[in-house]
Amino acid sequence: MARLGKIVAELEKGDIALEKAVELYSEGVKLTEVCRKQLDESKIKITEDNGTAPLN
Repeated sequence: MARLGKIVAELEKGDIALEKAVELYSEGVKLTEVCRKQLDESKIKITEDNGTAPLN
């Protein structure tokens, strides 16, 4: 999440080369997918455990 925030901040500045912006955007998309997967897995675990299992 921290890296994703840094990528967004850098892209919002707008003072980077197009090639670098595309590279950062691509990295951001990949990180977003990883975060979404982790959230989905956590939701499933919580739902299956009915919220009674301890979180790691």
